Amino acid sequence: MENKELKFKTNINCSGCVAAVKPHLDQATGVDHWKVDTVHKDKILTVNAADISADKVIKTVENAGYKIEAI
Repeated sequence: MENKELKFKTNINCSGCVAAVKPHLDQATGVDHWKVDTVHKDKILTVNAADISADKVIKTVENAGYKIEAI
C-alpha cells in the first residue's frame, strides 16, 4: 500500500510535548514516519502512513493529551 501524507494542526509545542506523544505515535499501527514542526504557529504534525486513517491519528494524539485537528 502506498504511503500517504496527513497533516494536522496541534498544540504540541515543545520537545517535551513531542517526547510525550512519541510512544503513542510510534506504536500506532500504520504510521511509517511522523514529525512536528514546533516552529510553525500551528504546530503542524505531518504523518506519513500506509494504513491509518486521519481519525485514528487524531484519536492517538488526543489519547496522549493534546489537541489536534486535520488541515
